[in-house]
Amino acid sequence: MAPSAERIRLDKWLWHARFFKTRGLAAGQVTGGHVRVNGSRAVKPAQQVGPGDVLTFAQGAQVRVVRVTAIGTRRGPATEARTLYEDMTPPAPQDAPPPNPRYEGKGRPTKRDRRKLFPGGSGPLE
Repeated sequence: MAPSAERIRLDKWLWHARFFKTRGLAAGQVTGGHVRVNGSRAVKPAQQVGPGDVLTFAQGAQVRVVRVTAIGTRRGPATEARTLYEDMTPPAPQDAPPPNPRYEGKGRPTKRDRRKLFPGGSGPLE
């Protein structure tokens, strides 16, 4: 059976759509069992996907749900990559507290900053 021009390898599509930085990372996610195509687990990076397929996969701390709208011919700029899919990911709740009360990565906090982070004199170790 000849491969259809309207279908492409799963790992290649994930790389074209810029969900993963390299094709090897995309293939690793698929073989690790972290990608679902239309609700069923994808086991091979060579699995064919095409327009209309729904993909579910983890990207960082977020679970992404996307519908393939086009297959693409190259890994182009991000604006071109966004035309390859329709994002169906539910929006993250805005009321969620930050994962930890640590200082926001601007160097070591001063004594004043620590007082703001831990009011009442209760430090992180108490």
